[in-house]
Amino acid sequence: MTQEQRKARGLRRDAGGRLATVGDLLGAALAGLVVSGVVLLVFEAIMALTGVGAFGESNGWFAVILPVWLFIEEFRAEAFGAPRIMVVVLAAGFGAAFGMTVAGLAASVTPSLVSGAAGAATATVVYSLVWFYGLRWLSDRNG
Repeated sequence: MTQEQRKARGLRRDAGGRLATVGDLLGAALAGLVVSGVVLLVFEAIMALTGVGAFGESNGWFAVILPVWLFIEEFRAEAFGAPRIMVVVLAAGFGAAFGMTVAGLAASVTPSLVSGAAGAATATVVYSLVWFYGLRWLSDRNG
């Protein structure tokens, strides 16, 4: 495999170290969400098998751990300045609001593991979209 083929298979980054496309950002964030969710399910199974608790009692919001790590790295890769602060506050606010809304609606019919995971997935997608397009919009606007 040539260097070009290896580079094409990985996540594309721009000169500043940020993920270059919204697809790369969403893909990496959702992959992290799935990995965190699988680890959470394994933890839940172990806890249920040992009799410590019933399956599905833990908070599904723990699945957002790896996407948050990715978002922190994206924040650090962004150039210092007011736009990144404004966008991170807006993205976190919208992500949390939409995620908590979905988790709250799902909480009445599903266990906390499922409702929290649904909220975490929603928050991850909303944060990714607001972060990516918000930064690009401000960068284009400010020149």
